[in-house]
Amino acid sequence: MINRTVANVEKALEGVKSGMTLMVGGFGLSGIPENSIAQLVKLEVKDLTCISNNAGVDDFGLGLLLQGKQVKKMISSYVGENDEFERQMLSGELEVDLIPQGTLAERCRAAQAGIPAFYTPAGYGTEVAEGKEVREFNGKPHILEHAFKADFAFVKAWKGDEAGNLIFKGTARNFNPCMCGAATITVAEVEELVPAGQLDPNEIHIPGIFVKRIFQGEKYEKRIEQRTTRPKE
Repeated sequence: MINRTVANVEKALEGVKSGMTLMVGGFGLSGIPENSIAQLVKLEVKDLTCISNNAGVDDFGLGLLLQGKQVKKMISSYVGENDEFERQMLSGELEVDLIPQGTLAERCRAAQAGIPAFYTPAGYGTEVAEGKEVREFNGKPHILEHAFKADFAFVKAWKGDEAGNLIFKGTARNFNPCMCGAATITVAEVEELVPAGQLDPNEIHIPGIFVKRIFQGEKYEKRIEQRTTRPKE
């Protein structure tokens, strides 16, 4: 039986170096690989290109890497909720590539499936399309987008087994599944790690073939980015 487990986050991130391109799962603060991000901070790697829906908040998530000036470029679809991100972008310290959210997801999925490029109507006629090939399909112009190329993908799942099979929970599923297998090495951290064969095959979202390393994370904060409550009557 294939065993993809590693002992801890330190082993999981072996090989990460400055200048690499990293995919990081999550949406806002939901489903972010907290342990992997904390280890990246400890490693003090620099000049990173990060592919993620957004950059967390100032003091959590990818915002921690921004604080340490470890990120050279962010490829994202949303950049709100982070004052340091805004400051670095406007000052020219941080290179930012903003792309439509669906295109971001599809560029990950294309890399996962081994598809080098695809055409999409999203972004045509805007700055997003500048310098890109345009073709018409069914009377509608589409722009050519290329699959991402990343060295590592860091994802977070609710439960996984030693063979790397993953189950996500609720909205924490977000960008995590399409980033699995979309990089040279996919690292999955899970809240619960069980022996291979204990997961119901019908409940598995991502098969272990897309995962290279898996470990059980710890001390998850699971912060709420925007807490919204109903006013008292």
